[in-house]
Amino acid sequence: MGRFAKLVDRSVHTIRWYEAQGLLPRVDRDAGGRRVYEPGHLEHFLFLDRMRRTGMSIADMRRLTELSMEGWRTLEARMAMLREHRAEIEAQIRELTGALEQIDAKTAFYEDWVRNKRRPPKEAEHAPARRAPTRA
Repeated sequence: MGRFAKLVDRSVHTIRWYEAQGLLPRVDRDAGGRRVYEPGHLEHFLFLDRMRRTGMSIADMRRLTELSMEGWRTLEARMAMLREHRAEIEAQIRELTGALEQIDAKTAFYEDWVRNKRRPPKEAEHAPARRAPTRA
């Protein structure tokens, strides 16, 4: 387990948690009782770790794991779950992009204030930030 934890750059505690949640199924043990992780466990862990970081619920991660254990007959259901999660991530990205635009506008307002040594007009405080043109 220690080697696996180092390989995925997570703590042993985290690996145990994933196993306890039913997210790392079918982990065999060697004659000494130590867990034996296969390449599939690594791939599955890294995938679920990324899904968790994007906000996928543990219940959905567990459901994806269960479906994957059932084989190819569940591919449509897995694709549907991932498409739904993708749409949620896209909505988050739009929300975060809006927040970044507001931060840029406020920063530009402050920069103008510092540069001119006086407070800009009130309407400039909420104006979209002026951005340098980007090169394609």
